[in-house]
Amino acid sequence: MKPIDRSRRTMVLVGLTTVGALTLAACNDGGSAPNSATSAPFTTPAAARTATASSAPLTAAPSITAAAPTSSSAAPAPAVSGPAPGTAVKIGDAVRLPFSFGGSEGAIALTVTSIEKGDPADLASLKLDDNTKGLVPYYIHYQVTNIGDTDLSFTNLSHIRGLLSNGTRAPDLMVFGTFAKCSDGKMPSEFTNGKSADFCIPVMSPKTSRVAAVEYWDDPYTFNNGITWE
Repeated sequence: MKPIDRSRRTMVLVGLTTVGALTLAACNDGGSAPNSATSAPFTTPAAARTATASSAPLTAAPSITAAAPTSSSAAPAPAVSGPAPGTAVKIGDAVRLPFSFGGSEGAIALTVTSIEKGDPADLASLKLDDNTKGLVPYYIHYQVTNIGDTDLSFTNLSHIRGLLSNGTRAPDLMVFGTFAKCSDGKMPSEFTNGKSADFCIPVMSPKTSRVAAVEYWDDPYTFNNGITWE
């Protein structure tokens, strides 16, 4: 995505479907620097389990570590095979996945760390139209750790979506510019083995529902048959 001139006014795109849940699209200009690496020990994810509804608070601390970067001339990491399509894990679990972006191929650990309920007042500065009245923002926080030997600097992870409590897709919010409450973006420079970065994407929910889970469905997974955190 082409960088956005920050001197320009933030723009928001809103689109509605006539069938099913409201649909908006989510993206940022990628200009915001992701948070610094964490230092908690990395742990493997808990065993995969069948997706079930949960009423527990949707927060958990990530379990990722930052290690000294390896040399860019290191041998490629062994191939990583992700969990089977349709696997469900707990929020806070790190899942090892193959990763590719453009000409870069490597391996990552992806953790959905929390689903934070926002306030409709958070959206006041975006000047949304009347179609969004009655919607509540939710912020999906996730962490990416490079577990391979490929430098993944400036790559971008996408294909993350929120799921409402009835299993349908949560409307996404597409912001061109800056949105202080939730900012995603590209991996930082020198994103080498052991480095971690934190990101956030905004989604929306009707007041009569809530964002209860998150799905990642990039290759080798498909829409509605990816990895789910709940």
